[in-house]
Amino acid sequence: MLELSGLGFAYLPGRWVFRGVSLTVPPGTTTAVIGPNGRGKTTLVRCAAGLLEPTEGTVTRACVPGFVPQAHGSTFAYRVLDMVLMGRARHIGPFSVPGSADVAAARAAIERVGIRGLEGRPFPALSGGEQQLVLIARAVASGSTLLVLDEPAAGLDLRNQSRVLALLRELAGEGLAVLLTTHHPDHALHLADRVVLMHGPESVECGPAAALLTEERLTGLYAVPVHCVEYAADGVMRRAIVTGYGAGSDVAAPTEAARLSPGPPPGRTARPLR
Repeated sequence: MLELSGLGFAYLPGRWVFRGVSLTVPPGTTTAVIGPNGRGKTTLVRCAAGLLEPTEGTVTRACVPGFVPQAHGSTFAYRVLDMVLMGRARHIGPFSVPGSADVAAARAAIERVGIRGLEGRPFPALSGGEQQLVLIARAVASGSTLLVLDEPAAGLDLRNQSRVLALLRELAGEGLAVLLTTHHPDHALHLADRVVLMHGPESVECGPAAALLTEERLTGLYAVPVHCVEYAADGVMRRAIVTGYGAGSDVAAPTEAARLSPGPPPGRTARPLR
C-alpha cells in the first residue's frame, strides 16, 4: 500500500509545484497521474517512491517500491540481463553477488515483459522504447508489491504499449499497488481505478477514474477539446477518449478512432457514458 497525506513540494521557498495532495493506493489497484507538461507529475511520483523529500506532508509505504523512471540511456554498456538483475539489489547482502535465484527472477521478469531476445544486448544500444521495457522488467524483478512508474509507455509503439498496459493490469490483478504517470488519458481510462488530475500547484483532483475522466474535466485540464465516445465491442459498450486533432470536426471520426481503444480491465463492466 502507498499513502500520501497533505503532500506538497517546492524547489524554491513559496514556489509550489503542487501541494495538498492526499491519496491512497491500496493493494490490487492502479492510480494514474495525468496532466500537462510541467505540472509536477514526475516530481509527485518521485516523492512517492522516496527519491525526493517532500516539502510538506507525509508518504507511507508498505515496502520499498519498484521504481521505473523514464528511459534516458546509460553511460555504461551493461547487458540487459545485468540491468534487470540490478532490481534484485535489495535481496543481495553486502559484499555478495547475485545467486541463481536472483538470475532466475531476472530472467522470469525479462520473459514476462517479452524482451527475451534483448537479454544479451548492451543497454545503451537499445532504442528508447526497448530501454523502457528493460526498466519495467527491472522493477518487476525486484519482487516489490508496490510499483511506481513514470510514463511507462513513453517511446513505445502501439504493440508494446498494449503489452505494458496488459502487464500492469495483470500485476494489479495479482495484488500489487500501482502508481503511474501518463500523457495518455485513454491509458488511464483503460487501467486506472483512481486518477489524479494535476491542474496546477493549488489545484489537484483525486478520485475515481470513472468520475474524473470526463469531457469537461479533460478539456479543462489540457485546454483542447477532448471527447468521450461510446462504441460497441463484442456486445459490450465501451468508452474511449479522443481529441479534436485526431477526430476532426465531424462526429464519425471519433467513432472510428474509438475502435482502436482497448476495453476496460477484466471484471470491470463498461458503463454507458453519462
